[in-house]
Amino acid sequence: MTTTLSVDDMILQIDASGAPVRFEYVRGRMKWEMSPASRHQMTIRHIERSVRPSQRESECACFALADVLIRFPDPDQSLKRPDIAIFCAPPPAIDEALTIIPAAVIEVVSVGYEEKDLGPDGAPFYLTYGVREVLVVDPRLNTLRYYRPEHPMLTYSTPHTLTLECGCRVDVP
Repeated sequence: MTTTLSVDDMILQIDASGAPVRFEYVRGRMKWEMSPASRHQMTIRHIERSVRPSQRESECACFALADVLIRFPDPDQSLKRPDIAIFCAPPPAIDEALTIIPAAVIEVVSVGYEEKDLGPDGAPFYLTYGVREVLVVDPRLNTLRYYRPEHPMLTYSTPHTLTLECGCRVDVP
């Protein structure tokens, strides 16, 4: 018997198996990377724990999820897995890919996978398909790149605390 799986189902089954790889489907191509090293994971955890509203009465709840699968509205229905996605309202608790576009995305650069975060399928992709703010952190170079539509990229040295336009504050180690 042959079973046909959708790309979504295949990615979710690989995730459930605990395999030490992560898959994405971007612009009609499968992409994969090995599970990240400790520096990458520690940076993500530090940033995720720091996400908070910049003011008590912020309209954005600053709900952060690490490593969540998101379907984007591009022609290929790409599935990307940002290191951290920030939503202004809690997304639904489901077992499929989310279809809600986050307000902001944070990617942490890993050795050997720089092109994934710094190339055309990184910040330019996110901004084209509705993410309003993208941060790309390089913990080895102590840099933070901040991208927004119609604005020049800003670069900061880390550690740095940044207040996002969506109303969230983020501490980058």
